[in-house]
Amino acid sequence: MPVADEDADEDNPYLREPPTDFAPLEDLSEVEAREQVELLREAIREHDRRYYVESEPLIADRTYDALFARLRDLEEEFDLSHPDSPTRSVGGEPMEEFETVEHVEPMLSIDQSGEVEDVRDFGNRVQREVGDVEYVCEPKFDGVSMEFVYEAGSLERAVTRGDGREGDDVTRNARTIGSVPQQLHGDHPEFLAVRGEVYMPKDAFQAHNRERIERGEEPFANPRNATAGTIRQLDPAIVAERPLAVFYFDVLAASELEDTHRDELERFPEFGLRVNDRVEVVDDIEDAIEYRDRMLEARDDLGYEIDGVVIKVDDRDAREELGQTARHDRWAFAYKFPARAEVTPIVDVALQVGRTGRLTPVALLEPVDVGGVTVSRASLHNPEEIAEKNVNVGDTVRVQRAGDVIPYVEEVVKKGSEGHYEMLDACPVCGSPVERDGPIAFCTGGLGCDAQLRRSIEYYASDDGLDLEGLGEKSVRQLVDADLLESVADLYELEQDELLALEGWGGTSAENLLKEIEGSREPPLSDFISALGIPLVGPTTARELAREFGTFDAFREAAETEPERLEGVDDVGDTVAETIHEFFVSEANAAVVDSVLEHVSPQEVDIDTGGDELAGLTFVFTGSLEEMTRGDARELVETHGANATGSVSGNTDYLVAGDNPGATKQEDARDEDVPILDESEFWTLLEDEGIDLG
Repeated sequence: MPVADEDADEDNPYLREPPTDFAPLEDLSEVEAREQVELLREAIREHDRRYYVESEPLIADRTYDALFARLRDLEEEFDLSHPDSPTRSVGGEPMEEFETVEHVEPMLSIDQSGEVEDVRDFGNRVQREVGDVEYVCEPKFDGVSMEFVYEAGSLERAVTRGDGREGDDVTRNARTIGSVPQQLHGDHPEFLAVRGEVYMPKDAFQAHNRERIERGEEPFANPRNATAGTIRQLDPAIVAERPLAVFYFDVLAASELEDTHRDELERFPEFGLRVNDRVEVVDDIEDAIEYRDRMLEARDDLGYEIDGVVIKVDDRDAREELGQTARHDRWAFAYKFPARAEVTPIVDVALQVGRTGRLTPVALLEPVDVGGVTVSRASLHNPEEIAEKNVNVGDTVRVQRAGDVIPYVEEVVKKGSEGHYEMLDACPVCGSPVERDGPIAFCTGGLGCDAQLRRSIEYYASDDGLDLEGLGEKSVRQLVDADLLESVADLYELEQDELLALEGWGGTSAENLLKEIEGSREPPLSDFISALGIPLVGPTTARELAREFGTFDAFREAAETEPERLEGVDDVGDTVAETIHEFFVSEANAAVVDSVLEHVSPQEVDIDTGGDELAGLTFVFTGSLEEMTRGDARELVETHGANATGSVSGNTDYLVAGDNPGATKQEDARDEDVPILDESEFWTLLEDEGIDLG
């Protein structure tokens, strides 16, 4: 029986209308603290069950938070922590890796098909082998299947399906999910291993993706990917922040077994295990097919993703007789839905903030199949196009992929809203005003905007910037999330101990990155100008500006006070000149540039253009050089007529690899049959071409 019956209220004051005016901790004895902890744990477990399983909470969220906080304070003050305590749901210290463990019973796959005749064949085979049976029909959840093992009612472990025989022990992560009870309720078996599906509700998935897009992060393709990526995080605190839930749908093993599957599912809520409310028992296979058709019609109205239905023989003895193959149980069959193709509703619109502040509206979609790829977002390009297509949240649209890569909204198929989406007046990330330049909208926050900051750091370290190997999108995001980078200048304040404390960093990778950063303190002027990420100023334009002004101070002064001087530079017209001027007169940008210049001294440019000894050749550099920095080497070959690029392609003539070279560039060079030179071979090549190295 559930804990929260009327008779239990007198014994536990924290179940109904609980008091929250607690006595100070210092006034409690240890015995009193222990008693209060046990009552609070018991009550909070019941409140969790009522909230997650019954959807009938007994108390308000604020009251629940007060009880939870009191329990946490008592456990900390009196050293009363316990693995089964509800407070363990807030995470814990990050793990180094997951342990692989064997399942109690194999977690086999399910035979499946989208063809109705295959379902009837399954039904005919069952009838031939065991006679007429009833079936339990359930939604086929599109999440992550896991094993949950309870001993004496306590959660012992939670394990991913893995290869069906063994999986990863993710118990600490599972404890953070609200619908995973730490302790079973009611008259539960002494031992119980159940199979459940961890998933991310659709509305929570869209909200989470919206946040990722607005932060400048890559969104998840669909709820299943979001769930899988979350449950295998090494830091339980990250899992605790993400909106996961669980449906339980099968018994793998138990000390007490029911005769039928329906009886098992009926008892699950008594234990605190959440069961889906769309489960039905039907008389025959034709009724199961009808159930599937009804679920297909209801699919878009559900709060979670399903990709079909599962049809299971109800009677356990009949299941035993039907048995299993090496891969799947012979008493179950999945009747799959057809994939959504190209037409899907828009659930929300998020604004993606680019490196230059450009705001790109992104439609968040019900996941749909487009050319064999699952798509959950599509570009709306700009406000002008949105108005022209009359697109808004709630509309059903046709999605295409430009060049088979970038999804975009082609047209509105069915209008489900009034009017079209209106661009926000303020940036969703930093709150700065939004300005329009023709059809394009921009955030005016500059490098003071967190989204632009993250992308600016990525660009600063990219091939078109200072080429800091080991500092890509993933590592920049990690460093920003760890509060180690709040500006570009913070790169130069990083310490090895800070890096080693992060997941995935070892002594070698940390040392190499710090060496790269240290080597960038005196960059070639053109590289530094390009690395700032000034809109419309790439490496080529940056080189022309460097050659024209010679020093960064001269370039910046002209940009701020005499932007017309910039127009005389090759590749710089009035539009580019005005963009450069606006970049430097922005107070936020100026503050960031000043902070970087406290650590960096861009080199002056030698006006001597050298010769054309290397004309027509293209070089790429990787690793650390002994005689000069990579930036100086690029400047040197460009001075003598060559091109220096950041990535290897079929047009590259030589890859110069110094110490600790990047593996990707070397692999690309081998794939493109590009010669790889070590440093001595590079100097020999220059000498052979008649270049005096001094």
